[in-house]
Amino acid sequence: MKILVLNSGSSSVKFKVYEVDGINQELASGMVERIGSKAADLKCSCCFPSDPRCAARMFGEPGKLDVPDHKRAVGMICELLQSDHCVLVKGIEDIAGIGHRVVHGGEEFAESVLIDDEVIAGIERCARLAPLHNPPALLGIRACAETFVGTPQAAVFDTAFHRTIPEKAFRYGIPDVLYREHGIRKYGFHGTSHRYASHEAAKLLKKPIEQTRIVSCHLGNGSSITAVQGGKSIDTTMGLTPLAGVIMGTRPGDLDPFIPLFMIKEMKMSVQEVDDALNKRSGFEGICHHHDVREIEELARAGDDACQLALDMFAYRAARFIGGSIMALSGCDAIVFTGGIGQNDPYMRARILKYASHLGIKVDPARNSRNERSITTDDSLVAVFVIPANEELVIARDTARLVGSRKVSKPAVA
Repeated sequence: MKILVLNSGSSSVKFKVYEVDGINQELASGMVERIGSKAADLKCSCCFPSDPRCAARMFGEPGKLDVPDHKRAVGMICELLQSDHCVLVKGIEDIAGIGHRVVHGGEEFAESVLIDDEVIAGIERCARLAPLHNPPALLGIRACAETFVGTPQAAVFDTAFHRTIPEKAFRYGIPDVLYREHGIRKYGFHGTSHRYASHEAAKLLKKPIEQTRIVSCHLGNGSSITAVQGGKSIDTTMGLTPLAGVIMGTRPGDLDPFIPLFMIKEMKMSVQEVDDALNKRSGFEGICHHHDVREIEELARAGDDACQLALDMFAYRAARFIGGSIMALSGCDAIVFTGGIGQNDPYMRARILKYASHLGIKVDPARNSRNERSITTDDSLVAVFVIPANEELVIARDTARLVGSRKVSKPAVA
């Protein structure tokens, strides 16, 4: 069964095609960038043998494509999959289902679902909690409904994995009415990544997932750390929004809730200015005026004190949240590093794990430097794994399962 996976952003659509009948093979991938302009680009890895110019021959010069909206972007992906260049996919009739990453499912969606009009309405209602993410996902869903007519679609929610967090962990110490009437609570994000990482860790531990206690660290431009007990999330660092928790590329992580009020009342900043400051100019960017960790590490080695401080703050806070997760789990079988920083940055992993040496965690420097799957010594009391993120595969698997078990012929889409 071949499944198309889409991740629709405000100005981009990323896609992958998987064969999920037991082999979980990636057949094609790519993205359309700068949607809404006449300077768009389509990058793909769909050809066999590889031909980096196939998209240019089909659509025109890269960076000069007229892609006014998501419908056109999805149409281009459809054309590409039907072309002779994409030999591993035999046209859109070969696509059994389409899976969409949807960031926020609120309290409405506790699991992945086939998309129909009711689901569309639910995603729209949750858009108030993710105004930058849910609307583009809806654009992608509607574009696929028009382009891949009759093909079933599924929504896989970042928040769904965290629906098992108990109320004592997801509630805030604020007036009850704010939760009961407005849904203000911890939701958590990166759920698909944490689900994949924890299941892969259980395989490496050679234990049933139900018998594991795992701390999953998705560290990247956006970062979150999740305590996973028996395959279920019991706490996580992100909250109502993805601003909470660990310091990130441009987001602050946890901060005193009075700070935004101080910015408005004392500094006379508008709500939009505060929003921009917290979403776009905080985190690494705010501390050292850079947000790419690779660049920050290079500058720190050259003696930049602000960059060194940013790295110190990140490592310290990540370690503190890992420690809190271990306490929530009453112990730990494995710590998992995933995401752009987590799976690719031996220096940062070592910095973080230095705080955990008292727990009997022994990092093997050679294994860590090579980004091996297991980076601890054989006598380490807690395993530490490096697991490359693969959220798209989880989405493909969920979609295949839903398509295979569906009892209706064609879900409607508004």
